[in-house]
Amino acid sequence: MAITILLLLSLLAPATSPALAADAPGTATAPVVVDGVTLFRVRGLSAYPADERASVIADRVRAAAADRGAAIDTLRVVPGERSSDIVMGDDPIMSVFEADAEVEGFHRDDLARWYARRIRGAVEAYRRDRSPRNLLAAAGASLAATVVLAGAVLVLIRFWRRLNLILESRYTRRLRSLEIQSVQVIHAERLREAVRTALRVVRALVILGLAYLYLSFVLTRFPWTRPAAARLLGYVLAPLATMAGGVLTHLPNLVFLVILVLVTRYVLKIVALVFTSLERGTVTFAGFEREWAVPTYRIVRIAIIGFAAVIAYPYIPGSESAAFKGMSIFFGVLFSLGASSVVANMMAGYSLIYRRTFKVGDRVKINDVVGDVVAMRLQVTHLRTIKNEDVIIPNSVILTSQVVNYSTYAAREGLILHTTVGIGYEVPWRQVEAMLLLAASRTPDLQAVPSPFVLQTSLGDFAVNYELNAYCGDSHGMAARYTALHRNIQDVFNEYGVQIMTPAYESDPASPKVVPPDQWYQEPARSLEESPRKAAR
Repeated sequence: MAITILLLLSLLAPATSPALAADAPGTATAPVVVDGVTLFRVRGLSAYPADERASVIADRVRAAAADRGAAIDTLRVVPGERSSDIVMGDDPIMSVFEADAEVEGFHRDDLARWYARRIRGAVEAYRRDRSPRNLLAAAGASLAATVVLAGAVLVLIRFWRRLNLILESRYTRRLRSLEIQSVQVIHAERLREAVRTALRVVRALVILGLAYLYLSFVLTRFPWTRPAAARLLGYVLAPLATMAGGVLTHLPNLVFLVILVLVTRYVLKIVALVFTSLERGTVTFAGFEREWAVPTYRIVRIAIIGFAAVIAYPYIPGSESAAFKGMSIFFGVLFSLGASSVVANMMAGYSLIYRRTFKVGDRVKINDVVGDVVAMRLQVTHLRTIKNEDVIIPNSVILTSQVVNYSTYAAREGLILHTTVGIGYEVPWRQVEAMLLLAASRTPDLQAVPSPFVLQTSLGDFAVNYELNAYCGDSHGMAARYTALHRNIQDVFNEYGVQIMTPAYESDPASPKVVPPDQWYQEPARSLEESPRKAAR
């Protein structure tokens, strides 16, 4: 019967062995460990704690194994009246008492024989691992592992360099495209640096993993370092076991999150398809402009993702913990304090788009800055002046400023270019207006229809202020057309001997500064007056 029990114990150990079973309720036990291997667990006795007893037994096993003069066959169980003693030669190893047997639920001698068998295996392994042949083999294996590790690290470094070159050559253009599509919220150089940093982190993790495997392999080759290898393995397995347990616990929530992500992804694809059709004009809505498609899609996408995040929050592992809630509040406050101007500029940017204040390519004047709109970002708007300067204006500033758009009516109705000259009262006004209209007709790129016209804006103390108005169809050449118009005005006035100057008062003239009636139609006013008469005849 005893032999049958021992055979069953040997077959089922260590899963159901009495020595390796869990501690009985209220009973303190300690493991007997030799070379990093737990042989069995022992309970404490009166005035003999379990830890101290296990340490003494482990020391005796190591001492017996180190004594090459003690034959392994001398290891035996000596039954006694109060205990069953395990000895090797003449040296005692341990004693098994009735209390030990009662805790495990086995006969004392059977339990002692099982302990002896475990000790015998430990002694044999102790001597075998420390034999010159095994130590030499372990050293050779460690050397080979070192060579393999060095080669793997070199190959990994070369592979990562090649991977960086591939990323630089193939994905730089894609990153630049992503920067443009994101309206420069994502900068290509920063994104490229983030990818490089991620690759460096992955490379470091791979090297650390290889180093861990190398240390585990080398440390397990030698009996003196095997406990350190076991501890090293525990450092990795314990967190993994905790993580695996957490994953299994939250598996239903994780499945829900995966389904939610998939549904959200396909909803975003459908929404993107609709707004792409709106942008191309294949789908139209009354009152919805095509240029609104992209910004509206961004707003809808943020709303969908935010709605999905609100739904997903209770199912995120750890979301109910105080630490998670504290971090959420911290980042929320940080965002609200630090991103107020960013959010204001973004909202202003969207407001400018929907109000159709201007678009890319328009010639505008914002405050005192005149230039062409070259880019409209979520945060800022870029203007290029006629001096080829890049002026960056925050959208929130534009929203509260006066904006003059020269291009809105230029193509359809024409932009009116106007300039003012002051001429003394002694010059007939008909002559002045005729000269100004003649100068406008000589200026290229000014429209004949609608025809130019002259306004007398004020009758000053010493001069009349004449304003010449002429239409042009392109707002981007304003500076060049003004220059040409001013040149022609000077030429025409010089041709007819009229000075462009505003007289100042110093004394009363000898004769009144008036124009006699016979001089009212001085050239070219006479020609302009006669032309309608001839046409009427």
